[in-house]
Amino acid sequence: MASTPNNLIVNGTGSFPDPGGPYSDAGLTGRKIIVDTYGGGKHGGGAFSGKDPSKVDRSAAYNARWAAKHVVAAGLADRCEVQVSYAIGRAQPSVFWPTPLEQGAISDLELSNRILRVFDWRPAAMISNLDLKRPIYQVTAQGATSVAAPQTTATSLGSVFHEDRIEALRS
Repeated sequence: MASTPNNLIVNGTGSFPDPGGPYSDAGLTGRKIIVDTYGGGKHGGGAFSGKDPSKVDRSAAYNARWAAKHVVAAGLADRCEVQVSYAIGRAQPSVFWPTPLEQGAISDLELSNRILRVFDWRPAAMISNLDLKRPIYQVTAQGATSVAAPQTTATSLGSVFHEDRIEALRS
């Protein structure tokens, strides 16, 4: 899960791929980044535009929203923010911390443990669980992930509740 302070990762995937540039990370300007991430919350700076779902800037943001919505649906908090960051070349988050934005029903540490148990944070699993290989990205590029769109596209990202996950978060 989280790295210890003694675990310093430098260039986790080895040499940067040739020729580099857009072949390895096609993130664009990021001018609509706040709209893509559902408003003026905290943000680390990774734009979604031009990135396929294998980039955690996109997939982990969707997964974090999905997990936070389930925390609220489970009655563990009135509002919830999930912070997550990754080291390049590592499948599991290097930092993971959910925060109830109002008094939560359980401790932050217990909430973190439950979310990590119920939701898979590996990129391939997030892509599969949220069905991110669907042809949805034209809609998200034209408007935003959070704007009104046909239910089969952008707005359904992380909007489907799973009762089994809600129950698992409660226990």
